Amino acid sequence: MADLPRRFRENIVLYGALFANVGIAIAKFVAAAISGSSSMLTEGVHSLVDSGNQILLLYGQAKARRPADATHPFGYGRELYFWAFVVAILIFAVGAGVSIYEGWLHVAEPEPLRDPTINYVVLAVAVLLEGTSWAIAVREFNDKRGSSSWWQSIRRSKDPAGFIVLFEDSAALIGLGIAGIGVWASHHYADPRIDGFASIAIGLILAGVAILLAREAKGLLIGESADPAIISALWAILNKRPQISAVNHVRTIHTAPDAVFVAISADFVDDLPMGDAERLIEEIEREMKACVPDLTSIYIRPEKQADAVQQKPPV
Repeated sequence: MADLPRRFRENIVLYGALFANVGIAIAKFVAAAISGSSSMLTEGVHSLVDSGNQILLLYGQAKARRPADATHPFGYGRELYFWAFVVAILIFAVGAGVSIYEGWLHVAEPEPLRDPTINYVVLAVAVLLEGTSWAIAVREFNDKRGSSSWWQSIRRSKDPAGFIVLFEDSAALIGLGIAGIGVWASHHYADPRIDGFASIAIGLILAGVAILLAREAKGLLIGESADPAIISALWAILNKRPQISAVNHVRTIHTAPDAVFVAISADFVDDLPMGDAERLIEEIEREMKACVPDLTSIYIRPEKQADAVQQKPPV
C-alpha cells in the first residue's frame, strides 16, 4: 500500500489523462444525443478510446514491473512496449475508423440541425480538462527531455506512456477545435453535412497520430539501443583501462524504459593473468553501474580484435 502514492506520482500523466477523458466522454455522448452532432459523437468515441488507452498503459506498466524468472530471465519490462503498440492499433482502428465512418454516414444522410448550445458548453469544458491534462503531460515531458528538441526526445524516449499521452492530448485539442468549427459552420450555413466532414477530419488526424505512435512503439518492441551518451560513457570507462588494448564493440538494448542490457567485446593485453582479468571485469562492472544506474545486465567478453565484429564508438 505504501507504493500507491509513489506510483500515482510517477504516473500522474496517465491518471490525469484518464480522469479527464472519462468525464469528457460522458459529457460528449450526452451532448451528441441531445444535439445530434456527428462530430460531437466522434469526439465522444475519441475520448472513450483515449480512456481505454490509459487503462491499457497502466496495465502494461503493472505487468512490466514483474520480477525476472526462468521463463523471462531479463524481466517483463518490454511488455509495456507491447501494450503501447496495442494502443496505437486501437487509436487507428477504433478512434479513426469510427470517426471517419460516422462522418461519412452524416454526410450521406444529414440529420436535421438542433440547438447547438449544449455542444458549445461541453466543448468548453472539454478544452479546459484536456488542456489541463495536456499541460501536465508537457511539463513532465519537458522535465525529461532536457536540452534535446521535442522530436529528438520523442525518438530517443524509451517510455511510451509519456509521449503517447502527449500525442493523444494534442490530437484531442485539435479535434475539439475542429468539432467546434464543424458545429458552428453547420448552423451558420444551414448545412449539416459540414459536421460530418469535421468528423472525417478528426478521424484523419487520429489515423496520422496512430501511425506515428505505431512506428515508435514498433521500434521499442523490436529493441532499441540506449542513448548514444550512455554508450559513449561506457566506452570511455573501457578506454581508460591500460589492460584493454582495444574495444571491439559496446552493444546495448532496452529491456524496459529504465533497464538496459549491455554486451561488450574487448581485446585484453596478452600478458594479463586470468585472476587479474576477473578482478578487472568486476571493477569495470561496478564503475559502469555507478555511472549508469539503469544497467541491469553487463556481459564483458575478452576477444581478440582480429576475430571480433568491430563497431565504431558514437560521435
